[in-house]
Amino acid sequence: MITMLSDFGDRDIYVGVMKGVISQINPELRVIDLTHQIPPQNIAAARFCLMNAYPYFPNGTVHLAVVDPGVGGRRRAIAVEFANGFLVGPDNGIFSGLLSQSPANAIVELTNPDYWRTPQPSKTFHGRDIFAPIAAHLKSGVPLTELGNLIDSAALVQLDITESILTKTGIVGSIQYIDHFGNLVTNIPGSDLQGKTWCVKAGGLIIRGCETYSDVKVRDAIALVESHGWVEIAINSGNAQSQLRLQVGDRVELAFEN
Repeated sequence: MITMLSDFGDRDIYVGVMKGVISQINPELRVIDLTHQIPPQNIAAARFCLMNAYPYFPNGTVHLAVVDPGVGGRRRAIAVEFANGFLVGPDNGIFSGLLSQSPANAIVELTNPDYWRTPQPSKTFHGRDIFAPIAAHLKSGVPLTELGNLIDSAALVQLDITESILTKTGIVGSIQYIDHFGNLVTNIPGSDLQGKTWCVKAGGLIIRGCETYSDVKVRDAIALVESHGWVEIAINSGNAQSQLRLQVGDRVELAFEN
C-alpha cells in the first residue's frame, strides 16, 4: 500500500499523473489518498496531517508526501525507513512530526537515477519524476540502500514547531493546525488532562473544556480533546477560526480548575 499527501488539489492532473507513474512500475499496488487539499506550500499542515494519519495503516506502508516549495532547489529528496514502513518526499520538515513519534531506522538521499522516472527530472515536478517512482520501487521490494546514499537523521530539516509548556496552573500552547471545519487544533496533548477539570483561554474568551460538541449550545464555543488526541477549540455547528479570529501560531492557555 502507498498513501499520498500533497497540496496539489483535485483540479489539475498532478495527482493522477503520479498515480499513473506508480502504475507503470507496478499496476498491482494500492494507492490511498490521505489528502491533496493541504494549503499551498504549507509544510506545517502537511506535517500535522501525516503525523496523525500514519498509525492507521498497516506496517510496511509507503507514505508519499509532496508539499515542496523548494522543488528543484538545494533541498534534498529522501526516503526513510521507520518502524511502520517508509516515507518518501522532500527533506523540508514534512516528516519531522511523524519521526518525533517513531524515529527513523535508516535514511537515504535519493541520488540513484536508475529508480527515477527519468535521469533528467523536471525542475518543478519531482513528485512525478522522483518521488512517485521511488515509492513504487520501494513497495515492489527494492532495498532502501539501492536508492541513494545513507544520511544521518540528525541532518534532517526540522520545522520550528513550538511545544506546549506545563505550568503550575495549566499548560501554555499554541494553535498548530486549522481543519476544514475551522476547528483550531492546539499543540496541547489530551493525555495531559486525565482526571482534570479545565478551560481554555483564547480569542478573548474563557472556553469550558467538555467531552462532546453537544455539551454546549449551537454556536457556542467549546474546547475538547479530539479524535487525534490534541485539545481543540471549536464552535458547535460553526467556524471557530472565523468567529474567534485566531491563526496558526497564536497563543492558547489551558487552566486547570481543580
